[in-house]
Amino acid sequence: MSKILVIHGPNLNLLGTREVGIYGKVTIDEINKELRSAAGKKKIGIEIMQSNHEGEIVDVIGKAKSSGIGAILINPAAYTHTSIAIRDAIAACGIPTVEAHLSNIYSREEFRHTSLIAPVAKGQVTGFGKTSYVLGLEAAIELLKKKNA
Repeated sequence: MSKILVIHGPNLNLLGTREVGIYGKVTIDEINKELRSAAGKKKIGIEIMQSNHEGEIVDVIGKAKSSGIGAILINPAAYTHTSIAIRDAIAACGIPTVEAHLSNIYSREEFRHTSLIAPVAKGQVTGFGKTSYVLGLEAAIELLKKKNA
């Protein structure tokens, strides 16, 4: 079976200390541990990366299909609202993608209300903290199962 690629966007490496009123005290390592555990229980392969660099994220998405990736779970963070390049990479790769956000982007500043990623994603989970990732992973697993059926 194919693997799921989890992509954490810019500044998510600072989780746990960054704007805890918005993002909580959960760290990226805690999120990754929970994702690995959940994927392992379902016997699904998982690759996880974090980057603060748009081009690196685009490169990873572009190589995903040839790397055996069957679904993507992405929190593009600030690139959600600005990156046509990441949006186009998702559209071009042909891999079903789920967008996830710790905070509810629609209840925050107005500039965060537009996701350039949402139109090319199969769905979006937003506003549930760490649980957004877990729910997003469950959705990605379902997409992977349908794709492999």
